[in-house]
Amino acid sequence: MATSMNCTRWLVFTLYILFLTLFLSVISLANAADDIVFQSGNQQKLNVGVAKARRFLLYDVNPGEGFNLRRDVYMRMANLVGALGETEDWTLVLPPWGRIYHWQNRHLDQVRIPWSTFFDVPSLNRHIPVIELEEYIKIRGKPEIDQILYLQSYKEGWSNGKFEEKVDERDCIDRPMYQKDSDGLYRGWFWGYEDIYAKAFKCVSIQGFTTTIAPVLINNVTATSVFLDRGEELLHDSYGQVDYWNARRSMRFAKHLTDIGDDFRRGFLNSDDKRDKTEVTEDWRDMRRDPGSATGGPYIAVHLRRQDYARGGRKDVPTLQAAAEHVEGLLKKLKLKIVFLATDAPKREIDEFKKYLSNFKVVNYVPPKVVLEKYMDGGVAIIDQWICAHARYFIGTGVSTFTFRINEERQILGFDPKMTYNRFCGHAEEPDCEQPSAWKIVY
Repeated sequence: MATSMNCTRWLVFTLYILFLTLFLSVISLANAADDIVFQSGNQQKLNVGVAKARRFLLYDVNPGEGFNLRRDVYMRMANLVGALGETEDWTLVLPPWGRIYHWQNRHLDQVRIPWSTFFDVPSLNRHIPVIELEEYIKIRGKPEIDQILYLQSYKEGWSNGKFEEKVDERDCIDRPMYQKDSDGLYRGWFWGYEDIYAKAFKCVSIQGFTTTIAPVLINNVTATSVFLDRGEELLHDSYGQVDYWNARRSMRFAKHLTDIGDDFRRGFLNSDDKRDKTEVTEDWRDMRRDPGSATGGPYIAVHLRRQDYARGGRKDVPTLQAAAEHVEGLLKKLKLKIVFLATDAPKREIDEFKKYLSNFKVVNYVPPKVVLEKYMDGGVAIIDQWICAHARYFIGTGVSTFTFRINEERQILGFDPKMTYNRFCGHAEEPDCEQPSAWKIVY
């Protein structure tokens, strides 16, 4: 009996050792597989370090900058976060929209507007990680920013008249817009959120690109959240190249706005995506169109900027009559009869422009009260741009970012650059004035 018990115990012990050996072998293989997945180059060893906390980049722009320049600054910040993300875990916090000079409907409360009102935020996230400001506050648990870096130029300008990349902590050139309160916290505009504060503030002189500030944020700043004010001081690192176009292509408009534009196209311009060959993929990363593949709707789209341009007497601004006469020539050349007009002109100037083209149909988008109140001036501007982007032919206003954003949208949709990069010649220019340069998409 004792011998039988000993044999049984030995058998159980042996099976236990075999099971333990097999289990440890499986774990070892799993770890080896992980080493291969995360290896660098041909190295088969995984160097495990302390996980770095998620960091947040916030930014803002000079209050006087317009809607479409701010879109350009977003692309710079997005690609900065992309560069930072190669070393650390960074997320871009989208600055709420508001207080923009060109938004003329002062009766509307156009502040603290989330990006989802105007843009497809999930589409932005396919390029780099982004979140709305209110989501950031929820994640942090309080309306707190760790560090403000107020970007400014160098007081002395360029050294010897030459441009060179450099960045330094300096005294503020202008009086800061942030004031320290009795608790030692910095208070300011912060997109209209009165409860937001910052714990630290510095003025930083910078001359360079988005990548100029990147090493500073990684090596010299330990704050979890960093707010770059005056983001327009940073230049594009790769203007017109792959990163630029990836950021731009990801900036799709919110569907509720494009739906309104599409309804207008169908109802007033005899235009739809299937006939116009302007259908888009669900994911911007899957969309590549050859120039000239899109035909567009049977209308000419015109962006005619007036207001500050006309008041300022700029030489590159045409008279209304000259602009209308040029459009009439285009209509006859292209054998079209409809014009879509996007403009900031007052009603009397719109009526005057239409009068010069009385033999043709001229339409402009006038938002119903419910659309204006819900999507505000920014949403109406996007609807205008979307309609312009789908025209057979587009002509805009020189040196206008509103026009330039339409040019880009048409490039993405696959229009011929010759039907896209056109501008009016001003009253003090030659009739054959220089036209905009066409920028090809780089994939």
